Amino acid sequence: MVFPMIIMEQVMASIPDFEIAEAGISKDNSAEAEQFKFRVDEIFQKVDELEQKVNEVEQFYLSSSKKQQSSSKGSSMGKERDKERQVPSIKKQQQDASRREAAAAKRMQELMRQFGTIVRQITQHKWAWPFMQPVDVKGLGLHDYYEIIEKPMDFSTIKNQMEAKDGTGYKNVRDICADVRLVFNNAMKYNDEGSDVHLMAKTLLEKFEEKWQLLLPKVTEEEKRRDEEEAEAQLDMQLVREAAHAKVVRDLCNELYEVDTHLEHLRETVVQKCRKMSTEEKRNLGTAIARLSMEDLNKALEIIAQSNPAFQAMAEEVEIDIDAQSESTLWRLKFFVKDALELQSKSAMSTGGNNNNNYNNKRKKEICDAIAKTAKKKSKRTSS
Repeated sequence: MVFPMIIMEQVMASIPDFEIAEAGISKDNSAEAEQFKFRVDEIFQKVDELEQKVNEVEQFYLSSSKKQQSSSKGSSMGKERDKERQVPSIKKQQQDASRREAAAAKRMQELMRQFGTIVRQITQHKWAWPFMQPVDVKGLGLHDYYEIIEKPMDFSTIKNQMEAKDGTGYKNVRDICADVRLVFNNAMKYNDEGSDVHLMAKTLLEKFEEKWQLLLPKVTEEEKRRDEEEAEAQLDMQLVREAAHAKVVRDLCNELYEVDTHLEHLRETVVQKCRKMSTEEKRNLGTAIARLSMEDLNKALEIIAQSNPAFQAMAEEVEIDIDAQSESTLWRLKFFVKDALELQSKSAMSTGGNNNNNYNNKRKKEICDAIAKTAKKKSKRTSS
């Protein structure tokens, strides 16, 4: 994600300021200036669209990074397996998900069938009759029943839930188990410990728990399998999303590169159309260059070196002759210096000052002195 963001910054930095450009283009070429403005507006719109895509991809990778950190407890063997996993297609993933769900539903139906056998064995016990139907609260005059029992339950209700075909039935065995326990716990809670119903409920609950313990390992194994399959499905989904976003990143990089190339061509076209810079403007440009930070000053030297291969931008001693520069170089410098000084001003306001080291300050002073010295020589030559 760093790469497209860097290109994005470079693209934004390379868009020419047409207030300066228009000042540089002669009045005869004002129509061309308007045309350049229109083209730049189009590029700005394109850059805004690309920036939005970059932000979306960046947010995806930030959220993915957080998920990976939270799930970093997995074994190293598991991580190696994840690296080797091939990225499934969306269609294949959907097919696999359907197969997994169908297989899991079939296994759960088998567990529920086995659990149904346990329920039948319990309900066929001679003491099961008080629990087969809902408690007749009104008929038995149990006026405080609903004050003591929050959720009534009986085996006919459980049976109806187990046989429901409209999607309202039980989804897993543990839900049925919880309701069976509720039947007996309600009876023991409402009826005194020494009563027949309390004793019957307690006895049947113990028998149920014994049978449940025999089925529980299968239930636990199925739950573990489902968790693993769900984790695997989520990993596949994550890989699909990452592959999709990786393609977006590649496309973004290509589009940003094209925009950057287009802008560079447009800038060069604008520079070539600019009028000849006056002596006063050159002097002001030299003064402005002297105000640049060390980093921007080096960039300005690189601009000069691009049109003058003999110029050594990184040499110990640098002599800059503003008058000797081509018009295209001068206007490129003017574009760059204005943008750089504006950013420099904003940065100084936010940080409260400049923290350049002594070496940078010394290097900057030498370059600025060279510019001033060259300007003085030119001034003396002109006056003589």
